[in-house]
Amino acid sequence: MKKIALDQTAEFNDNAPKLFVLHESEFFKLINFNFRAGQTLPIHSHQLEGQLSITVISGEGEFLAAEGKTMPAKSGDILISDIAEKHGIKAITEMRVVVTIAPPI
Repeated sequence: MKKIALDQTAEFNDNAPKLFVLHESEFFKLINFNFRAGQTLPIHSHQLEGQLSITVISGEGEFLAAEGKTMPAKSGDILISDIAEKHGIKAITEMRVVVTIAPPI
């Protein structure tokens, strides 16, 4: 069993989103991204089978998808997608998210 204190990863970087790998095993990977307002995780995908979730733990932004589609993203929202589906994030305010990837890449 493992406990993770997300309040200890509340650091930001002015040049790019701050990334913390919280957990990595053969089953899944857990990553915390912290975005300053205006920062993005560009739209991308991975050519393998599996799923991911993006949980917004604070702030507001947009989930990005293929063909310029967006969905509002605010604290408490969770996006679930196939890993092969195009996805990304844009922060409107300072924004913190936790991404789960299974299987890990």
